[in-house]
Formats: sequence, C-alpha cells, structure tokens
Amino acid sequence: MSKKINNVGSLNELKEEFFGKKGTKKRDELEEGYANFKIGVMLQEARLKKGLTQQELADKVGTTKSYISKIENSVKEARISTLAKIIELGFGGKLELKIKMN
Repeated sequence: MSKKINNVGSLNELKEEFFGKKGTKKRDELEEGYANFKIGVMLQEARLKKGLTQQELADKVGTTKSYISKIENSVKEARISTLAKIIELGFGGKLELKIKMN
C-alpha cells in the first residue's frame, strides 16, 4: 500500500525553495552545474551510440581518456572549441549552438 503525497511542488518551486530565485548566486550555480551535466551526458550518449570507448574517442580527438571522462562526468568544463573538436573529429558531426531569449 502506498501513501499519497500531498503538496508536491513543481521542479521550479523546489529549486526556488532550496536554491533561491533565478539570479541568486546559489541558483545560478545550480543551473550552470545542470547545463554542464547535460553536456556530459549528451557526449557520453553520442560516444556510446558511435560504439567508441573513451580511449578511442580521446585518440581520435588528440586528448586523453581522463579528459574525456572528466567532461562526461561534469568534473571539467569544456570550451566550445573543444566540444566542436570532439563532435567533428570524434563523431564526424557538427556542433550547433542556439541562443534562446526570454
């Protein structure tokens, strides 16, 4: 038997409660960390889809397995130029950026 959970807020409400409103230092750090996490996950998924190990990707790009691992695990932030190199040389793709204005 499961209990019904009452007063469950939206993700944004929970973020505000625990990290503050958008524009505050703590909330901005959370959002930046999440963006880096998403990039790492996307790179890892692309690498696995291509059937590459971290070492194979590193060899194609001219870097180390450790560096690829750090990006995938959000330990290290990658420059846009580095992401483009990984995507172009490692995956044979092209990096596309989008700016969304509110």
